[in-house]
Amino acid sequence: MSKVSYYTPEGLKKLRDELKQLKDIERPKASQAIADARDKGDLSENAEYDAAKEAQGLLEMKISKLEEVLSNARIIDESQLDTSKVLVLSKVKIKNQTNGMEVVYTLVAESEANLAAGKISVNSPIGKGLLGKSVGDIAEIQVPNGVMKFDIIEISR
Repeated sequence: MSKVSYYTPEGLKKLRDELKQLKDIERPKASQAIADARDKGDLSENAEYDAAKEAQGLLEMKISKLEEVLSNARIIDESQLDTSKVLVLSKVKIKNQTNGMEVVYTLVAESEANLAAGKISVNSPIGKGLLGKSVGDIAEIQVPNGVMKFDIIEISR
């Protein structure tokens, strides 16, 4: 069963660029490596040939998986999203009730997550706990070291 994933236009472009790189550059390199190894003689005892064939198999598997992801990818129209509750691509300002620390996270698809840039996956424990919450709500989120409570201060795009 295919799983639909939602992306920003930039995230989808990044995936398409990666696929293009794999198909246009990496695939011909893998074929050339096999041809070079084949030219070296007896294939039954040629470890270089076996390694090149295995690398090609892994590359084709990666290409296939990326094509499947792209076929199920959808771009999110940010202008149509409701800012009254936390959704994908929401920028959420939260306050940790334990230490009073405030942070701002943007909820994104798993492949676009980058904690250093303040982007967390909607599939992460915090991301899942924030989805559907409104300003003023308290999100109780189960994390590996217990339950954390966050006040939802602000939701924006």
